[in-house]
Amino acid sequence: MTKTELKPQEVFHFFEEICQIPRPSKKEELIRAYLRKFATERKLTFKEDHIGNILISKPATAGYEDRQTVILQSHIDMVCEKNNDTVHNFDKDPIQTYVDGEWLKAKGTTLGADNGIGVATELAILDTKNIEHGPIECLFTVDEETGLTGAFELQAGFMEGTILLNLDSEDEGELFIGCAGGAGTTATFPLKQEVAPANYTFLKVTVKGLTGGHSGDDINKDRANANKLLNRVLMKIAKQSDLKLATIDGGNLHNAIPREAHAIFGIPTADKAAIETLIPTLEADFRNEYAVTEPNLAVIVEAAQATSVMEKESMMRFLHAIYAVHNGVLAMSQDMPGLVETSSNLASIKMKEEGIVVVTSQRSSILSSRKNMSQMIRSAFILGGATVTTGDGYPGWKPNTNSDILKVTVESYIRLFGVEPKVKAIHAGLECGLFLEKYPHLDMVSFGPTLRGVHSPDERMLIPTVEKFWLHLLDVLKHIPQK
Repeated sequence: MTKTELKPQEVFHFFEEICQIPRPSKKEELIRAYLRKFATERKLTFKEDHIGNILISKPATAGYEDRQTVILQSHIDMVCEKNNDTVHNFDKDPIQTYVDGEWLKAKGTTLGADNGIGVATELAILDTKNIEHGPIECLFTVDEETGLTGAFELQAGFMEGTILLNLDSEDEGELFIGCAGGAGTTATFPLKQEVAPANYTFLKVTVKGLTGGHSGDDINKDRANANKLLNRVLMKIAKQSDLKLATIDGGNLHNAIPREAHAIFGIPTADKAAIETLIPTLEADFRNEYAVTEPNLAVIVEAAQATSVMEKESMMRFLHAIYAVHNGVLAMSQDMPGLVETSSNLASIKMKEEGIVVVTSQRSSILSSRKNMSQMIRSAFILGGATVTTGDGYPGWKPNTNSDILKVTVESYIRLFGVEPKVKAIHAGLECGLFLEKYPHLDMVSFGPTLRGVHSPDERMLIPTVEKFWLHLLDVLKHIPQK
């Protein structure tokens, strides 16, 4: 299969177009200009709010004027992650897509199907003349990935629709009617430094090759966290030698499970051989613990240099705090079997002028449980001597199993494919919870084609599911109830 053979052609045409347009979170100017031009060329009504959200409207086709207005919604930004050996500037360079069997992938970077495929589908709906539908509003929101800014800033009255179809889900054949709320907790540890001692050998240890993934949707898949593994290495070394930590760096985005982390440390030269022997044994332990989920896990040690190191007491308080802080699933839902209720992700560790900055994110479908999770994280960091802040966060979306649009969507799927779709909630954050705050009357459901490895360079989209998603969406639009 080649890219020219992908179906539905109209959807993949627009997906390839937007892959040529850089669209990092908070830098959506080019894709917004594209949307304005798209609407103008097709003489479609559009408007843009103060934060950059764009709404493009399309009137009903003949005979469907009496249907309720449907809002189709996707976010226009993408997570920008690449492999360390990939040369790519997300501010300038297009995403290079290619077909691998039944999957569409990108060369060394995130694909941007989250949520580019939703954007492309909306564009295809707006562009296509031969489909049947009532009045449509297509909402394109900004900065979903780093702060849900577009959804937070969306004002009441910007939209008129009563039904919202969120096109930001990642499992074809599954309909989502709820999502987790979340908040970020950031710790800043004091960076007390001193001159690197003489008669010490400095080494760089790197944990790499991990799978990573989405910190919500993939948090229950038993994947390793590079920051936690690196910390285990450093703590083990500290037990066997006089560890001097010079630098540490791991992870990047708050909503991605970190795949790589590294540190430069010193030890007495007399201990060099013993430590170089220790690290391969730790790698073997890690590979045994994650034999299924992390087949490419590696711990690499190499020579390094350093001129300054952390003061001993503050270093150990920092390492103990990172060791103690919770990472991963805390609780499963008591209402929906298989759904993660509460979790936390140790997302990134960065040395900055103000100190060692550690970013984490907590999620839960229950607000009180999310607050409890955030306080657990705060407590571990405070005991380690850090200054800690937790953001206000964003609300979850409480499932409504009596939803009218859910009934329409389920019936459509059965009519088309002869099987009943799964109705679920998702542990990841969707913008739907924020929409409900401003538009409490909205009846919502979320669905999309199958994506895997989102928020990592392994992101890929299962091509046959795009056509099923497209046919399902068209059928739902055709069967929207009357006003």
